[in-house]
Amino acid sequence: MSKSKNYIITIMLIASSIVFFLAVLMLLFGDELDQMFNVIGIRVATVFVAFASFCSSTLFSLLILTHNRTVVKINDDTNRRAELFRELQFASSNYSIIEFMDRMLIYAESTRYIERLIQRKSMMFHMIEDKLNENDIYQNPDQFRFVSLKIPFRVIEGKIISSITFDKLRFERNGVNYEFITPPSEKESRAFLLYNEHTKRNNVIINLIIKKDSVFYNPDEINVFSKIKIYINITSLLGVKVKGNSELYFTNPEQIEGDGSNTYRINSANFTLTEMPKITKLQS
Repeated sequence: MSKSKNYIITIMLIASSIVFFLAVLMLLFGDELDQMFNVIGIRVATVFVAFASFCSSTLFSLLILTHNRTVVKINDDTNRRAELFRELQFASSNYSIIEFMDRMLIYAESTRYIERLIQRKSMMFHMIEDKLNENDIYQNPDQFRFVSLKIPFRVIEGKIISSITFDKLRFERNGVNYEFITPPSEKESRAFLLYNEHTKRNNVIINLIIKKDSVFYNPDEINVFSKIKIYINITSLLGVKVKGNSELYFTNPEQIEGDGSNTYRINSANFTLTEMPKITKLQS
């Protein structure tokens, strides 16, 4: 706004100087002009009044223009603030936060889903161990082990869950971290959301891919972990997304279940919010 004012003042000073200079010039050379034109006084006054009117009308127009620009900027800023406030209010009322509970299971992934992964070359519901090559998995699937991670959860605050995605999984054993990341071909690792009619529990399932010689998981042994950290995104049914991480505290299994799965009893889990709720576009 100050720049516009300076611009108007500069224009007016230049225009006024021109009007004043021409008026003085005509007065100084009045005799010469009198020989060329009659009634020089009236002509000088007419020219002066004309230029003065021009300057005043120009100033008025510029002031109106500046005022309109200022009003438009104020209205745009007010509209943006109002829209931001509405979005924040909507997001703060329609987000979802979950809590992992009961028993976490690690077991071999169904061969049906493995075949589908190889055929479609889609890892939408999979995460791979860090530093693995995605193309090697498609070309040599026999060299890799496919396991599923299943964790029951409940909504402790907010609305119904629409989707859950994982950014990263970190397992810790004896000070060594085993990290799983989203494959390069996918933007996010989407988890299955299943409801168990018998236990009346919601479950989140994500599939993990490791090398067969990896010490992370051995199906013939009890796999002990000291800590699991989940970097997770939770989107409510109304499209409000929260980002955070959850740490699981559990009791390691004492034996392998009959179906070959490792069962971990979750004693407690905490959820830390890393980003405030925000509205996202729902994907069809």
